[in-house]
Amino acid sequence: MASPGKRQDGPADALALLRREHDRVRQLFQEFERVRGIEEEEEHLANLVDDICYELTLHAIVEEELFYPLLRAAGKDDDEMIDEAEVEHAGVRELVGQLETMYPGDEHFDATVAVLAEEVEHHMAREEGEIFEAARACGIDLAALARRIEARRRELDQDIDEGLDEGVPGAIDAMEPHAGMRLPPRAPD
Repeated sequence: MASPGKRQDGPADALALLRREHDRVRQLFQEFERVRGIEEEEEHLANLVDDICYELTLHAIVEEELFYPLLRAAGKDDDEMIDEAEVEHAGVRELVGQLETMYPGDEHFDATVAVLAEEVEHHMAREEGEIFEAARACGIDLAALARRIEARRRELDQDIDEGLDEGVPGAIDAMEPHAGMRLPPRAPD
């Protein structure tokens, strides 16, 4: 029997892939809460927040570039739901941008992480419910989308690694999604 989210002869479907990314972010936030009072706490917290920001930034990029446009094109009356998800991503990018300039012990650091965790959990729960349901209902090829997401994620990882190797900090800036390219505005209905 195939594992959930996997076809026996192919890749995970996109929804299982995105859910695994959500679970990874949840684990990072849980780890953040568990490290209070350990030796070298501030360094560990800073690394965890870097990982959280990295995961959220890449996740938002693949969703906004690949998943949401496909869902918008295939769906029926899903525009408002996708619009709300994109606005939630903008809020997350704002908080990630703030955290990129903060360190553990700074005023509002813990509060900013807590607000980010709450907003992200709310967004992921909505996405795993109504947005994933809409994706299933509209007949998107979820295996093909998974392959595109995996390829784009590898490309983003490589771009970041190359940027860091060349001494370019923040190869992907959370405040500038899509490498500075905005999605074109939608035509009016």
